[in-house]
Amino acid sequence: MDSQVKTTLTPLVLRGAPALIETVFPAQKVSFEAQAERKAVAAQTLTCLGSYWKGRKPLILVRTIVLGCLLPPTDDTEADLDVFERLLAFDDEGLARRALAANAFSAARLQEMLTIRDPERYFSGRGWRRDLTDDDKLTLYRRALATLGSYEAKASLGKRPEEVNPDWLYAPVWPVVNRHYAHLGIEAHSFPELIEQLGILRYGHRPRVGDTFCGGGSIPFEAARLGCDVYASDLNPVACMLTWGALNIIGASPERRAEIEQAQREVAAAVDAEITRLGIEHDEQGNRAKAYLYCLETRCPETGWLVPLAPSWVISRTRRVIARLKPDHAGKRFDIGIVSGVSERELKAAERGTVQDGEMVYQLDGKTYRTPIKTLRGDYRLPDGSTANRLRRWEKTDFKPRPDDIFQERLYCIQWIMRGGQAEGRPPAARQETFFAAPTEADLERERRVEAIVAENLARWQADGLVPDMPIEPGDKTDEPIRTRGWTYWHHLFNARQLLSMALTIQEWRTSQVANVGWINIAKMLNFYAKLCQWLPTQGEGGPKHVFYNQALNVFYNYAVRGFVRFTPDFFELSRVTMPDVKREIVSVPANHPQQHCEFWIADPPYADAVNYHEITEFFIAWLRKNPPVPFDAWVWDSRRALAIKGSGAEFRRGMVAAYRAMAAHMPDNGVQCVMFTHQDTGVWSDLIAIFWAAGLQVAAAWYIATETTSELKQGGYVQGTVILILRKRAPGERQGFRQRLLPEVRQEVQRQMETMLHLNERVAAQHGAPVWNDADLQMAGYAAVLKVLTACTHIGGEEVTTFALRPRARGEVTVVDDMVQQAAETASNLLVPEGLSPDTWGRLTGIERFYCRMLEMEAAGARKLDNYQNFAKAFHVGDYSQVMGDMRPNQARVKRVSEFAGRDLTEATELGRSRLGRLILGLQQMLRETEARVVVEQFKREMDDFLDVRLLLAEVSAFLARKSPEQPVREAAEVLAARLKNLRFGE
Repeated sequence: MDSQVKTTLTPLVLRGAPALIETVFPAQKVSFEAQAERKAVAAQTLTCLGSYWKGRKPLILVRTIVLGCLLPPTDDTEADLDVFERLLAFDDEGLARRALAANAFSAARLQEMLTIRDPERYFSGRGWRRDLTDDDKLTLYRRALATLGSYEAKASLGKRPEEVNPDWLYAPVWPVVNRHYAHLGIEAHSFPELIEQLGILRYGHRPRVGDTFCGGGSIPFEAARLGCDVYASDLNPVACMLTWGALNIIGASPERRAEIEQAQREVAAAVDAEITRLGIEHDEQGNRAKAYLYCLETRCPETGWLVPLAPSWVISRTRRVIARLKPDHAGKRFDIGIVSGVSERELKAAERGTVQDGEMVYQLDGKTYRTPIKTLRGDYRLPDGSTANRLRRWEKTDFKPRPDDIFQERLYCIQWIMRGGQAEGRPPAARQETFFAAPTEADLERERRVEAIVAENLARWQADGLVPDMPIEPGDKTDEPIRTRGWTYWHHLFNARQLLSMALTIQEWRTSQVANVGWINIAKMLNFYAKLCQWLPTQGEGGPKHVFYNQALNVFYNYAVRGFVRFTPDFFELSRVTMPDVKREIVSVPANHPQQHCEFWIADPPYADAVNYHEITEFFIAWLRKNPPVPFDAWVWDSRRALAIKGSGAEFRRGMVAAYRAMAAHMPDNGVQCVMFTHQDTGVWSDLIAIFWAAGLQVAAAWYIATETTSELKQGGYVQGTVILILRKRAPGERQGFRQRLLPEVRQEVQRQMETMLHLNERVAAQHGAPVWNDADLQMAGYAAVLKVLTACTHIGGEEVTTFALRPRARGEVTVVDDMVQQAAETASNLLVPEGLSPDTWGRLTGIERFYCRMLEMEAAGARKLDNYQNFAKAFHVGDYSQVMGDMRPNQARVKRVSEFAGRDLTEATELGRSRLGRLILGLQQMLRETEARVVVEQFKREMDDFLDVRLLLAEVSAFLARKSPEQPVREAAEVLAARLKNLRFGE
């Protein structure tokens, strides 16, 4: 920003102004964009540094929070929201530009969609005119998008905002921003300029954003990309390394990126040349190994035979390749042949391997033998209730099983790249011609050669830090390899080939001019290069998975080892962005010892069921801890488990209080803190209130972002959403809080906040056809209100809040906080009267009735997220909402249709069966079976003692079902029944 612009600003004029995020937040659109970013998987900007770090928050969410904390509200809330959405490229113009960047519409498609008076201006036949500009195309793109209904339909056609050139995407935004904030002297033409000018108005200088739980680096990265100075810290050095990589590799200058890419090519070429010289990955015909498949072997206690273990012997489904066991009676073992092009029947048979349901299962001479794996291991129970087994614990000098170990390891298949199918050792995938084969004696000799090299050099490599010598410390996640394999040092999780290749790779990177980049590449390589990599026969022609596809150390009976040919420079290809010249500081310290003052603290802290990063990242620390390069050498390369904030309960609360109290002490009085946490259990709310209370912070706002996605790993109703809490320092002085006084205040605050939000919803929906918030967002207003009121207190029930917050909880205890959170949720939910029901009728419905009607209303609006159902079930005190659910998949949840309820669902034993709605559903089901409405009403009169009192209520709910039910026959029956009930004459 030039000095002339700076002189038009009045520093600190916004010192006491609230932040826009305290009043407005485009929650629904952020939810969609966050999910779109998540679904990009490997294409996410920071994932390329290391997909093993699972806790990164979506960058679009971080961007929204940073802007929302800096932008001030004006007297025109609707205009504030409009500017906010333009800055996020959520507006119609931004959507059109994003769609054009993705080439969402072909010329032919636009001609089909639109009536164009002068087509020759745009098209040459069915294609675009060659001289057409993007501005010309935008004219048609705007019209095309206007024909689409929802935001989701429009946004799904385009690129994500971060994928589009910002100069072009935001070109029309800056004049609007400058006009809206002209009274403040804002004159910005880029995000860094806007950020600096807003920082001067609030704080007198460019703002600094801090994150003391920086994890994978998404918060400091996106804050820096916007133009903030950033401070990042984490106890875990792997997290610090990834954050450094985000800021200094992905955000590197073009000149620096050229150095990095050249270094990657040189290291890969040097290691590849040494492996080629050793002759350990090529066969006599010049074929190059792409992958090696190994399995465990163990001796059957019944027959004495050595049996290979694998849950499946399918190697490639697309190529119909299987491993086939053939008995070797002389050797009392099995030969393993590799067969291609088998029949579907043989493929199906091979899917059942020698490990089934926790047992070793195999056939020999027509007889089937079964032995539990725990019997093979010799599992037994100790006096203290824990278990142990007879597995030998491997020692520091081990890198392969000893001959008398229970589990042996065996190479049984190699995937080869045919000679000539590669260009300079790095073929494009489409040009590779591969085949699978059982190892020959020459292949096994190459295995022995690798093992001999490792045996000769292991001690030296460990002393030099080229191979780990670090023991595996027992823990929740680290117990698995110790218990099931006897592995006690981290290098035991890697076989001889991997140890050799890693030692060569680390040695080369140490001498590189960009060794710090090498450390990040090494960590990424480790995630794909351990005995914890499962072979997936359904992945293309068959391929290995990576280690941390979930947050555990999974051991397998058969595993895959990539050939080094797969670790080409292309494997380490990294995203690139333009990063402004801002200050960036990264330190590895506990969260309660921040080293900088920051205007904003934004963090995604650990809580309750957090990932045990302090354990699983020891997998990487073991390799990286000796002789790390600058700046990593300033960090403690240890997980420091004792210092990690983890678990739940009193210890967790104390650790979090210390962290947030320290952040508050390193923040100006008008600073803002933002806490993001994954919302799976509303019980966490009480803990969070306690933490912020004791830290001297007050909640100013709360928003809910749905970030859930579906995948194989999220079956069984696993959902995920993120709650955003905005915090300020609590005002000085004492404030006593008593339940009798606070409860009316909470209810009043809930009503005020929701009425404000509902009013804006109506205005925006009238103008743009869609509201700002859905029911889940509005329900969150209830939580925000109770947080705001409670955290303003210094004493609760006469007890100082820090003492109250940190005292141990009795099992099943319902505190005043729990009670008020529930009361607030109920108050908010009571105000969310579905369209078509009167407030009086809504007030008379039971919890299960409200739940069913509310969910039908949400489904009619297109909301199908399971966590919404969970939240409302809790707010309405529904005992078991699953009884009325027709589908519980995360993004496809729905209640049962009227026709889907079985008789057992509507008995007196169920919540719904005891309700009037349950009786109404039974009546509608009778009408669907041709029973007349008159007969159904007569039954109501006989069976319902209060029929005269509830007749009009039944009529209103029936009319509601007539409008909201997705089943046409039900709508028709409900409409008839509603009319009959409403028009029933006295005495009829």
